[in-house]
Amino acid sequence: MYFLYTLLTATGALLLLPYFAFERWRRGKYFHGLKQRRGYLPAAVRTPDGEKGTIWIHAVSVGEVLAALPLARKLRERFPRRRLVISTTTPTGQVLARERAPFADAVFYFPFDWPRPLSRAFEAVRPALVVIMETEIWPNFLRHARRAGVPVVFVNGRISEKSFKRTRRYSDISGHFMEKVLAGPDLFLMQSADDARRIRLLGAPEERVAVTGNLKYDVTPPQGGALLAWLQRQIREQERWPVIVAGSVVADEEEEVLAAFDAVQRKWRHALLVLAPRKTERFVPAASLVEERGWTIVRRSSLDLTGALNDSADVLLLDSLGELASLYEVADAVFVGGSLVPAGGHNILEPAWFSKPPVFGPSMENFRQMAAEFVSAGAGVQVRSSSELGQEWVKLLEDKSRRESMAIAARSLVERNQGATDRTLQRLAAFLDEPAYAEPAGIEPAGTATLPPEKRGRA
Repeated sequence: MYFLYTLLTATGALLLLPYFAFERWRRGKYFHGLKQRRGYLPAAVRTPDGEKGTIWIHAVSVGEVLAALPLARKLRERFPRRRLVISTTTPTGQVLARERAPFADAVFYFPFDWPRPLSRAFEAVRPALVVIMETEIWPNFLRHARRAGVPVVFVNGRISEKSFKRTRRYSDISGHFMEKVLAGPDLFLMQSADDARRIRLLGAPEERVAVTGNLKYDVTPPQGGALLAWLQRQIREQERWPVIVAGSVVADEEEEVLAAFDAVQRKWRHALLVLAPRKTERFVPAASLVEERGWTIVRRSSLDLTGALNDSADVLLLDSLGELASLYEVADAVFVGGSLVPAGGHNILEPAWFSKPPVFGPSMENFRQMAAEFVSAGAGVQVRSSSELGQEWVKLLEDKSRRESMAIAARSLVERNQGATDRTLQRLAAFLDEPAYAEPAGIEPAGTATLPPEKRGRA
């Protein structure tokens, strides 16, 4: 079955090559880090002879990189004599990892899931432990690690109901292949009991599954840069109110957000919308949609931070990367995108870090439990449409006491759920032949605590 999987994925990549080439020419997508993806890694990634085995953390994209940062820092502090490297799949994740993880020995692109690239990558990195953020399952990678005697731990694991059903259908077709794949990893540290139940039903050995919580609650809010300081000054000097921040907005959602903002502008003409598209390819289309409404738009890419914001600006388009999270600090009301259309939602913790109650749409499959907790605690609001979004923004802006009580609830919810990083670190330490220490509270047992020598990684 592994041979068939390899053949099908390689054939698929070959057939899609013209499309990838076209998208590369048109939008600059794909082919980033192609040499590294083929397993030819730069010298900085290679573990020198005689050194202890490396800790390899894989985080597919931006969200996973952010969640991995507190854990990566603690691993660096706990095991200073071991090299620590981070791989990503997407270019945006690569940029963020290089920017936010200067303590890592190297950052590189994850290899293609084919035998030759994997052999080259493993030979270069010489990992003692592989930590995979969330639940990105690569069959050949897991098989190669098992054969090499390298322990693999899935961290901050989650499986949405939609992904679970899709994988179950695939499993029905492929027989017991998924069970064989999931028999390889040494531990699955899942975010919730529901995630743990799903991974067990897919075939993960019960004794290797534990619930340790969500690492994203432990993420430190980013410090504001020059843009935040400039925007705070403009808001104060121009007496701008209210300021709406709509973040991680995806294709087909921009128009709905703009329609909702129209309801706000009808009551407060000096309102300002900070609109942050999720994907770089949506920067230009989003700007066009704003202009079609006759609104004045200012783009982050054309801002002069020594000057003033256009006093008639209706929308500040955040056509940049890595600046959104800190801007939630200036918001009077927010929206977290990828949720008004069937995209699964995005991280609602970012506004909550700044005591801003998140408003989000019905599509929160990727953050179902988190969304339910925020709604239940009165720390967030879920709406069903753009009209409801506009109405909810207006209600929140008109009711200061409600905004303040929700803000307290949002911040309290974040603080209550912290601690997953320490619980995860406890589990990982067991694979690196380090002395054990008292187990933090809140860990669901994951089977035997004593690991056989062959599962403790390379010296």
